[in-house]
Amino acid sequence: MNLFQLRAFDAVAREGSFTRAAERLFISQPAVTGHVKALEEHYQITLLRRTARRVELTEEGTRLAAITRAMFGLAEEAQVMLEANRQLLSGRLEVAADGPHRVMPILAKLRERYPGISVNLRLGNAQDTLAALLGEHVDVAVLTETEPRKGLYLQPLCQSRLCVLLPVGHRWAVSQQALPLSALEQQVMVLREPSSVTRRTFDKACAVAGIQPQVLLELGSREAVNEAVAAELGIGVVSSTELSHDPRLVALCLTGEGLVNQHWVGCLERRRELRLIQAFMALAGT
Repeated sequence: MNLFQLRAFDAVAREGSFTRAAERLFISQPAVTGHVKALEEHYQITLLRRTARRVELTEEGTRLAAITRAMFGLAEEAQVMLEANRQLLSGRLEVAADGPHRVMPILAKLRERYPGISVNLRLGNAQDTLAALLGEHVDVAVLTETEPRKGLYLQPLCQSRLCVLLPVGHRWAVSQQALPLSALEQQVMVLREPSSVTRRTFDKACAVAGIQPQVLLELGSREAVNEAVAAELGIGVVSSTELSHDPRLVALCLTGEGLVNQHWVGCLERRRELRLIQAFMALAGT
C-alpha cells in the first residue's frame, strides 16, 4: 500500500478538487492526479468521478475516504501534539528530588513560564533520587553532594550550610547568632538516619574536629527531627535550605570546617538536549 497515493486521494476527497488538493499537499496538480490514478489502477477500482465542475466520490471512494480521513486525522493530531511539545505548550516532566525545599521554586518558575507542562515529582533520600535518575525513571533530579560520573550531567544549583535546631526556650536560642561546632561536644542530639546526606556531612565534620555528640534518636524524616526537637528530646541538625517556619523551633548556623553541602540539578548526558529538560535546567539556573 502506497501512503503517498492514499494521502493524495484523501486530499482530493476532502477538497473536492485536484487543484485544491495539490495546494493542500504543497505538490503539483499533475502529481496528485498521478498518485490517484496509480491507486485506482493498482486496485482496479474507481474511486472518483471527474465532472466538468467538480470531483465526486464513488461508493467505494466514499468508503475509502472515511478510512483515510481517520488515518490522516490521527496523523495530524500527532503532529499537533509533537509541535506543542516542541514549543513547550504541553508535555510531561518526571522530576526527582532529595527534598522539597530546593525543587519547589524551580517548579513554580516552570509553571509560570510553561503552564501547559505537567510534572510528576518523586521525593526521596539522596540515594533513591540518584537511582531514579540513573535508572531512567525520571528526566531530571535535584541532588546533593553527588559525585561526577560518566553519562551524568550535573549543573550547580546552590550551596547550603548545616544549622542546629533548638527548641525555642533553649538557652542558646536566645543568646547567640551562630554556634561553633565544638559546642556540640557531648550534647544530646536527635539526628537523621546515617544514610542521610545531612547526617553524613555532620558526622564527617564532627570526626575531623574530634567532637563526639550523644545521639539519642535516629529518625527517618526531617519532620520527625522537628517534632523531636520541639519535644525537647535533643538538639537537631538541618540544612539551611530546608528550614521550616515553626514557632516552636529556632535554627542557628553552625561554624566550623566541612559544614557546607553542594546541591545540583542533574540529567543523563545523552538526554540533555531534550527541550523539556533544557527548560528545567535553564530555570534552575535563574
